[in-house]
Amino acid sequence: MSGECNTAAELDTVGPAAEGGQDHVDVVEDKLSVEAITAQATSPTSGAVALFVGTTRNNFDGKSVLRLEYEAYMPMAKKKMLETCELVRSKWEVENIVMIHRIGVVPVQEASIVIAVSSPHRKEALEAVHFAIDHVKATVPVWKKEIYGDESSSWKQNQECKWSGAHPPAS
Repeated sequence: MSGECNTAAELDTVGPAAEGGQDHVDVVEDKLSVEAITAQATSPTSGAVALFVGTTRNNFDGKSVLRLEYEAYMPMAKKKMLETCELVRSKWEVENIVMIHRIGVVPVQEASIVIAVSSPHRKEALEAVHFAIDHVKATVPVWKKEIYGDESSSWKQNQECKWSGAHPPAS
């Protein structure tokens, strides 16, 4: 990707990223549709689509979790997600890459992030999606707040996070 993107619309879809491939990244407040994201990643020449779906669980460290609340620095989040797509393409032969991260309130059992990667063969798709989620968690400026059963809360930092000195946004 050359030049600087100044609007969210410029960052939403970048393509074609490779021979017939597309990269699509976004940060949204709406409920994520795994089916729609999978369909966007699928192509007639792909023999595999690998998915990672990160969901809100109802517990953490012995505490009851009611919901998660996410915030993001949107322009940088999308830029870092696109950089992840570029890295995936430099390591594996893949076709389409779709990464959508949800912000705002994410109830228990709903998805906060979906990553779908298609490729001609399963090995590349599986390895690429594993790398992609690890890289996103390490580099994308998204902050997660857990809301517990007693209504107390705690901002969580990804253990993989490379900018460990960063602080979550003030609430």
